[in-house]
Amino acid sequence: MAHAAAAQEKLFALREQIARLEGRSLPAMAAAKMENFAARSGGEEKLSFDIAALDDALSGGLPLDCITEIRSGSFSDAGAATGFSLSLVGLMKARKAATGPMLWIADGFTAGEMGIPYAGGIRQFGIDSRTIFHASPRRLEDALWLAEGALESKAFIATILEVHANPKSFGLAESRRLSLRAKAAGRPLFLLRHAGKEEASSASVRLLVEPAPALERPLPDGSMLGGSIGHPVFNITLEKSRNPAPLSFRLEWNLHDRQFHLARDRGKSSFHKLPAHLGASLSVSADRQDRAKALGDVVAFERAS
Repeated sequence: MAHAAAAQEKLFALREQIARLEGRSLPAMAAAKMENFAARSGGEEKLSFDIAALDDALSGGLPLDCITEIRSGSFSDAGAATGFSLSLVGLMKARKAATGPMLWIADGFTAGEMGIPYAGGIRQFGIDSRTIFHASPRRLEDALWLAEGALESKAFIATILEVHANPKSFGLAESRRLSLRAKAAGRPLFLLRHAGKEEASSASVRLLVEPAPALERPLPDGSMLGGSIGHPVFNITLEKSRNPAPLSFRLEWNLHDRQFHLARDRGKSSFHKLPAHLGASLSVSADRQDRAKALGDVVAFERAS
């Protein structure tokens, strides 16, 4: 069935090229039929979270042969979205769903804002940093071409594509092409959309990821270690899935077990605690040397009209 999907994809590409040469756009209905055919071809391999409510909302787990969009509302939440994406790859490796290298592609703007991946932090997700290939093309078109080639080659267990906001050059047509490539190759594409809004795409699942305060580390006797920072916690909202209504979960990623758990209130978090000594409140000096100097006389001009 994968060969049939690839053949249908080539036919779709030829029809699209002919339509452009004739100066007309490809009918949306034909594109939808191609996407539905790709969704029906082959058996879906899914990644289970072992969390009943989340797996049920995803109809058994996260599909590993399509686009999964992971969205952050702003660049301040980009770290949480990136960490959640790496957690998914780490979970894949822990479940032995796939072995091999992964490709991380970042567009020029995102690479300038976020920098390159840090090897020491990547290892915390159970991923060998030596198996990650990183690319930051200057143009988004080159990044999309590279993502298509990576999926078609089947050389990577997963591909991460980072984009900023909602660029015009990455619309529904480009999203469908990537979706068909992922379906034909049976490989996941994790689309990291930083500071972007919800838009129509061929992603089977779209998640909004926000940071959440980490809990304190539990001690063997059941008490909490004050002032400590535990495992990372993510607030995720299923914005697009087979479940009709959006659902929200607070997930904790266990760095040692390589497993997600529902975050529960095992103790009061130290995230919002104030320091022990705030310092004395001093009155402002009335005659400081660095006070603003007088501006001089103010002259009022008559209005020109």
